[in-house]
Amino acid sequence: MPAQSTAWTREEHILAFNLYCKIPFGQIHMHNPRIIQLARMLKRSVGSVSLKLSNFARLDPALRARGIKGMSHGAKGEVDIWREFAEHPESLAFESERLLADRLHKPIEEVADVDTGDLPLAGREREATVRVRVNQSFFRDRILSAYNFRCCVTGLTVQPLLTASHIIPWAEDERNRLNPRNGLCLNALHDRAFDRHFMWIEDNYVIRFSRQLGEADDANNKTIRWLKSFDGARLLLPKKFAPDAEFLKHHAEKCLAKQSHMN
Repeated sequence: MPAQSTAWTREEHILAFNLYCKIPFGQIHMHNPRIIQLARMLKRSVGSVSLKLSNFARLDPALRARGIKGMSHGAKGEVDIWREFAEHPESLAFESERLLADRLHKPIEEVADVDTGDLPLAGREREATVRVRVNQSFFRDRILSAYNFRCCVTGLTVQPLLTASHIIPWAEDERNRLNPRNGLCLNALHDRAFDRHFMWIEDNYVIRFSRQLGEADDANNKTIRWLKSFDGARLLLPKKFAPDAEFLKHHAEKCLAKQSHMN
């Protein structure tokens, strides 16, 4: 068994939180290679790391609603990191990626899979751009893993075709930019329809489409028919980080207002 202290440090909690955010809940077990890798990195037992990730579940309202609570008490460090992310999401997300990059002895851009082709060569502008892109990558990983890499409208599982869509746009609400309950995993086409207010989610997670969508193209167009074929279906909800009902309501109101204006 790896040598380890009994108390988890803040850095260890942050690294565990980082992985918790990127791994589907049903895959938190001692045989998961990513958990084994983190255990080796922290010089802790696989069981200890697996339990730590499971314990973050007690702080997720969506999981609590399903009766998944982790240990009855857990550790204060988990609460502290969860609260810190709620209060300072962008700084903690970036710190978690930086700590992971340091442990792996790799550039943060590589660890976060950030495209560097169009970045400035050096300086504050590059640093600011990298920080934004790292956090956007963190949000994408968090949303796609929460939905088990499956479009919540169609069930599509081809990962390159999936998008982490903001319910309330990135530019509109700084506080909720990285909030996983402000995200949906959508295929690229439904993501565009959602972003342009042609699609929204009603109460009970029912999917609806604007009448104007059919008018935007030939009503007999196969793509439009496929796009709208999910009207009235229910959203495929994730096991953790379920979308916030108030965020969905806010988006739906915008869509309905736009539809009313176009009538």
